[in-house]
Amino acid sequence: MSYIPTVEQARALVAEYNKEPFHIQHSETVGKVMGVIAKTYDPENVDFWRVVGMLHDIDFELYPEQHCIKANEILHELDIDEEVIHAVISHGYGICIDVEPVKYMEKMLFATDELTGLIGAAALMRPTGISDMEVKSVMKKFKDKKFAAGCSRDVIRRGAEMLDMELTDLIALTLDAMRAEL
Repeated sequence: MSYIPTVEQARALVAEYNKEPFHIQHSETVGKVMGVIAKTYDPENVDFWRVVGMLHDIDFELYPEQHCIKANEILHELDIDEEVIHAVISHGYGICIDVEPVKYMEKMLFATDELTGLIGAAALMRPTGISDMEVKSVMKKFKDKKFAAGCSRDVIRRGAEMLDMELTDLIALTLDAMRAEL
């Protein structure tokens, strides 16, 4: 019988499939961002959003060339609930899989995944990190194609469009979520 993992179970699964501190930290960051955003948009399901955020790259370290495809297999083998699986793999829509994000939560994951990477990289360049970072600082880095080149600006833009949000509003929301306590 399929199940929805708890936050602790999701954390353990991420650690089982990932050994690089960067990947584990990214999982925690995206999980936190999703959980914080859920407090506003879906307060009854904060842990669900958080678990999806944490599990979204479960396969990336081991199978970067088969990202989301292997996540689909792994999560099915673990008997994870279909709603979690769809949400997890849909963040790779148009990149590595043809599963479209349909629910608002899935679109938020699609939109914030790459953006947390860009913001995190920008924070590393600042003595105060993310604490006082402004949207305009992120936009400046966003426009610099050479900065954090692995963070797809196209995906971030498409995510904002899916959510029917201005890019600057998505950046502000993500910044606030990265700074917030969960």
